[in-house]
Amino acid sequence: MSQFLQYTLQGLAAGGFYALAALGLAVIFGVLGVVNFSHGACYMLGAMASALLLKNLDLGFWPALVVVPLLMFVVGVLIERLFVQWLLRLDPLYNFLLTFGLTLFTVDLMKRLYGVSSQPYEVPAGLRGRVSLGSVDLSGYQLFAAGFSLLVCAVVWLVLTKTRVGMIVRASTEDAERSRALGINVARWVTPVFGFGIALAGLSGVLAAPYRAINADMGSNFVIILFAIVVIGGLGSILGAVVAGFLVGLVEAYGQGYYGQISQVLIFVLMALVVLVRPSGLFGREESA
Repeated sequence: MSQFLQYTLQGLAAGGFYALAALGLAVIFGVLGVVNFSHGACYMLGAMASALLLKNLDLGFWPALVVVPLLMFVVGVLIERLFVQWLLRLDPLYNFLLTFGLTLFTVDLMKRLYGVSSQPYEVPAGLRGRVSLGSVDLSGYQLFAAGFSLLVCAVVWLVLTKTRVGMIVRASTEDAERSRALGINVARWVTPVFGFGIALAGLSGVLAAPYRAINADMGSNFVIILFAIVVIGGLGSILGAVVAGFLVGLVEAYGQGYYGQISQVLIFVLMALVVLVRPSGLFGREESA
């Protein structure tokens, strides 16, 4: 039982990274209809920026939680304004290819600038200890990451459900054409929504920095898992992305604990089962199938 609880908490901590990043991916897909393959690269940039800010400017983890998402928001705005907007009226495959190309460019640029070795990043001083909950022993940082991720997801959810801006974004996510018919200027929200999605990817990268190896390739497998999460939760579903993110984190943790090398396979087994039973995903609309 103690092992099960430990794996559960570890899964929630890992699921927090997935939920934050998948939330941004789901919003971008819902509003723009863009399959953003560069999301993993933006996650990597968030972690890399944290390491570089600490190394060059002595800017620690806590300021990075604020500074890096703001920087990544600007990056997202630039990507949308310079590249994505020109392809929105074309087949979605064009933007997929564009973001795939941006991923290759970004990863190779980071390798050329900083090599393939991992960048060092220490756990913040106040979170280096271990926390014992009965027979369960976890690092303080794992508990913080799980709690902080839940808090951010809750805040984003409140903003999206309790404010006028959130209402507009949700309406655009669920049905952009009908929103336009009701007088909502969906195009006005395209750029900030894209930037917001990229900022969430950057924030998940900051959270991952003390926890995972920081290198140019860290987003490669991450983005594949993100797409599995979005499919499980339902394409464009905000709630589905969060729930599926934590669910996949749990499946991965249980797989690593009980089944060793096939933990990653279990994620895609789960995705296949969900698609077979409900093609639109757990929270997706049938029209999205």
